[in-house]
This record gives sequence, structure tokens and C-alpha cells, in this order.
Amino acid sequence: MLALETVREFVLDRCPARTPVSVPVADALGLVTASEIVSAEAIPQFANTAMDGFAVRSADVVDAPCDLRVVETIAAGHAPQVTVGPGEASRIMTGATIPRGADAVVMVERTSLVNPDSTAADGPGSEDGAAEIVRVEVSVPPGNHVRPVGDDLHAGTHVFGVGTELTAGHLGVLCSLGMTEVEVFPRLRVGVLSTGDELVDDGSPLRPGQIRDSNRRTLLALAHRADVVPVDLGLSPDDPDEIEAAITTGVQTCDAIVTSGGVSMGDFDYVKAVLDRIGDMRWMQVAIKPAKPLAFGTVGDVPVFGLPGNPVSSMVSFELFARPGLRSMMGHPDPVRPPVTATAAEDLPRRADGKTHFMRVLATPSGGGVEVRSAGGQGSHMLWAMAKANALAVVPDGDGVRAGGSVDVLLLD
Repeated sequence: MLALETVREFVLDRCPARTPVSVPVADALGLVTASEIVSAEAIPQFANTAMDGFAVRSADVVDAPCDLRVVETIAAGHAPQVTVGPGEASRIMTGATIPRGADAVVMVERTSLVNPDSTAADGPGSEDGAAEIVRVEVSVPPGNHVRPVGDDLHAGTHVFGVGTELTAGHLGVLCSLGMTEVEVFPRLRVGVLSTGDELVDDGSPLRPGQIRDSNRRTLLALAHRADVVPVDLGLSPDDPDEIEAAITTGVQTCDAIVTSGGVSMGDFDYVKAVLDRIGDMRWMQVAIKPAKPLAFGTVGDVPVFGLPGNPVSSMVSFELFARPGLRSMMGHPDPVRPPVTATAAEDLPRRADGKTHFMRVLATPSGGGVEVRSAGGQGSHMLWAMAKANALAVVPDGDGVRAGGSVDVLLLD
């Protein structure tokens, strides 16, 4: 058997990053930057208010409370038209530009109107009535509630480096910089194929020996969670010609292929026979449980991950090998999910067998750390426990981990 690290290194060496492309910012969520992002302009580009209130000269309100004439109302998106002079103020809404002459904002909650029936539009000297007067109840320092130019970013700031996975916040920053496209490593199209005479997926009653295909739907969902475009290649019986046709179609339309089933050493493992004929494959037994058998290689230049057929095994194998390989192809500098140290809330028993066990566990916060307990049955066919688990405990060879002991875990959510 081969060590996990050896096999994963073999996979990653054969999954280099794809050639970068430019994509619309709207389509870049989850993708990885292929070039450095530098701010071409300041954010914000103009001084604006962080509060609804009144823009004032701070020198005028040193001896507050005091009364000021309201000379203008400034809404967000509209440029100020009047300079604030001595004894004057402008009503201002959050995000609006600070008018000339003003150097501070008094929040509206610390003011009151002396003549509430007047309006700023009537203005000083208006024929329609007296100017509006606001009473400022507190003194404020220069810059109070003012967001200066470049408060978030200055022009020329190195914003995001190469290898940054773009989240919702990142996309917001790109939009605020006026960017409509961004250079990234492309999103992959990943084909998923299930194989086996025993599998059905049409909802019909099972005949003797049949089981319902869960792997394809599970692996398509895992691919989606890995920020690739999942492509359903369907369900193929144990027929070499049909398996070859499905894989050939996938290779022509996808950047990578994930299959489940048919990669062990049995007489009916036709996936192995087909891939040996049309691809450059390596068949491996990995020193882990579950997910010991793994096939990996290429058909043409398209990576193919041949995962085991047991449902839990296929999910664990995807997590340990396919997901890192796909992330490597999409430019992630650290494609392997990092482990965190947790405390076992109960015994996590196992038998010594020369393998590392990946136990399905429930991880919960506890005392500033993480504690884990078994999610249920640990058989490679027990999909319910895997569905309840949100982490895999990495239990080294031996007798397991006692309650209170430390264990590395991979947090899946």
C-alpha cells in the first residue's frame, strides 16, 4: 500500500494550473486571481458622510449648543451646490459629498430644528418664509463622521495578490474599483460518471441485486461545492463499449473526469480495463480507510479520477484526491484542506491495520476550540452517518483516540 501523502503528491504533480483567462467579475466567485490587483483610484474618491446629519464648520460649534442656518440639503448621489460659511450648515444624507467649507458632520440625533415649518429650499431671504435653523447640541472635532478620500484604498494600493480565492467581499471591492473583468484561472468543467450493472436511478422498485445510484448525485454536488461546473455523464452498465463511449464524450467536453466504481481488482471492474486501453493510468492501493483503491491518470491531457464504488469511500476519496487536484488546476496555491486540532469528546476506537482511518465525526465549538464525536456507523456503505458528519477525524494507525485526547480533523463545512 502507498502512503496518502505519496499518492496525493502524484496527483497534484499531474494537475497543474490551467492557462489564465479574463472573466466578468459577476462570474468570478470562487475563482483564483492570476494577476495582482492594483487600485487605479482612491476609494472613496470624495469625502463623504458616514451619518445622516448636518455638515458644519467645527469652529462654529465649539460653544454648542448653537443655532446655524441650513443652506442646502444634500442627498447621496448629488453634488453640493453651496459653500458652508460661518454660522451655516447643510443637511446631509449618509454617503453624500461633504460640501465646501464644512469639515465635520453632526449626527441628526444630536440636533433639533428651531423652526420646523421652514425648509432648506426656502433658504435665507426666500420670499416663502424664514430660513431653516438647526440647533446643534454638541461640539464636534474636525473630521467627525467624515470619510476622507482614500479612507478605504489609495490609488496604487496592492489590493489582492496572485492566488487569492475571490469571495463575495472580493467581488465587491473589484466592482468598487470599476473593474468589469478580472484575470483568473478558469473554472473547470468536471464530468461525473457512475458505473455498475447493479445501479438504477429511475425511481423504479428494485429487483434482486439492484441498488439505487447515490454516488453520481453526491459527486456532482461535491464538484459544485468545489466551485467547478459539474457535468452529468450519466450511469453506465458494466459494458466496456458503453463505459468507453461515456468517458470519451466526457474527455471531449470536460476538463477532468470523475468516475465511481470499477477500480478494484474484480473480474467485472471494466472501468479499469477501459482506462488502461485509452488512457495513461495508475492503479493504486492507498493506506487509508475508507477509500483504499484509487485510479488516477489522464486520457489525452484530461485528468481522470477513478474513485471506489462504495458511497462513503467515493466521498472520502473525492475529498482527499479529486478536490485537491481540481483546486490545483484552478490555481489554488494551497489546494489541500488544512487539518485543525480537535478534542475527542468520546472514545474514537479502531483496530490497528497499517492504515490511517478517516472517521466520520460531528465537530462542534467548545471552550474556544473544537470537539468531535462519532457521527454513527463507520462502514464504507453507511452513507447516513457520512451525511450527518461535518468533519473527518484523521485517526492514525493503532487503537484509536481516547476521550479527551487530541485528534486532527478536516472540517468539511
